[in-house]
Amino acid sequence: MHFHLNEAIEVLERTPQALEQFLSGLSEAWLRCNEGEGTWSVSEVIDHLIEGEKSNWLPRLKSILQDDNSTPFPPFDRDAHLKNKPETSIEHRLREFKELRTQHIVKIKELVDPASHLERTGLHPAFGEVKLRELLSTWVVHDLTHLAQIARVMANRYRADVGPWVEYLGILNR
Repeated sequence: MHFHLNEAIEVLERTPQALEQFLSGLSEAWLRCNEGEGTWSVSEVIDHLIEGEKSNWLPRLKSILQDDNSTPFPPFDRDAHLKNKPETSIEHRLREFKELRTQHIVKIKELVDPASHLERTGLHPAFGEVKLRELLSTWVVHDLTHLAQIARVMANRYRADVGPWVEYLGILNR
C-alpha cells in the first residue's frame, strides 16, 4: 500500500491552483473543445469537478465516519453538471472549485485520524463495502484523471495541425 493521508492532501490541495494557472484567461475555443460527440469539453470537466465537491467526496467521507455504515451512499450522477450549464466565466467557476476544495481539505484534516479511520468502511451503491482509504485514494486519482483529460482534449484540438510530428506526441497516440 502506498496511501498516506498527507500525500493525498498534497495533490488534492494543488489541483485547484494547477487548473487556475492552466485555464484562466484562455479563449473560449480552448474551453469548449472536446473529443467528439458524447465527450466533455474542458469547461464541462471543471463543472464536473465542482459537482463532485458538492455532492460526492465529502458526503461519502462523512458517511464512512458515521457509526452506522449500513446505509449505502447516495448514487452520484457523474453527468449532473451537464443538466444545468452555468453561464459564469471559467475564472468564476475555478474560484468556486478552489473555495469548495479548500473547505474540504480543512474538513478532511479535522475529521480524519489517519491512525484509526483509514480502514473504516462505507457502502457504495455499486461496489459494496469500500474503505475510507480507498475513497481518498480515488479522490486523488480522480483529480489526476481529469487533469490528464483536460490536457488530452486540448492537445487533440491541434491533432491535424501538428502534421507528421503526431507520431512523436504520445498524448495524441492513446
